[in-house]
Amino acid sequence: MTLRDAFREFLRHPSARLLLALSAGSWLVRLGLGGWGIWDALIPVIILALEPFTEWVIHVVLLHWKPRQVAGRRIDPLIARKHRAHHRDPKDAELVFVPMPVLLAAVSIGAVLYLVLLPTLRLGVTTMAAAYTMFLVYEWTHFLIHSTYRPKTRAYRYVWRAHRLHHYRNENYWFGVTLHMADHVLRTFPEKDAVPASDTARTLGVAETVR
Repeated sequence: MTLRDAFREFLRHPSARLLLALSAGSWLVRLGLGGWGIWDALIPVIILALEPFTEWVIHVVLLHWKPRQVAGRRIDPLIARKHRAHHRDPKDAELVFVPMPVLLAAVSIGAVLYLVLLPTLRLGVTTMAAAYTMFLVYEWTHFLIHSTYRPKTRAYRYVWRAHRLHHYRNENYWFGVTLHMADHVLRTFPEKDAVPASDTARTLGVAETVR
């Protein structure tokens, strides 16, 4: 598979098209608003700097959530169930993407928060555009890693190898997808042979999963 083939396949998925449209649309709106300032440059930099830690926390806390009983009720979010299914079958392209209900909720809540919490409409739209773009980059990187496209650069091989170690070596390490700074800071980026092969890399320690 070539990179062009991979991108064509990526765009066949509804969530990829949605994020591409939201990213492009947000930037077009921001261009139309004009009045650029220093914070319009700093906000994307801040989002990029936080991304490794955002990915790490979401991966550890939400994606690897184990079902539990709270007040007699089973708590097992859709995003965790889908992620377990993804670990069981990493080659299933449909399971690579954030589930559409979760994606729609995330982009909608995000849009409201950005527009309400930022001091101006311009900065709210800048934040929205940068966040949607980062989300798109995350989905594209994750899809590419699980496609049949193979690394041709050192930078891509680095993230490709780390994510595959997470799936096939030990699910308790290498939590980043696009960036691995948080893994290095939080000491979850060991050498391959420094940790044992996990018996639960496919199941995440849960006997059953619901797709």
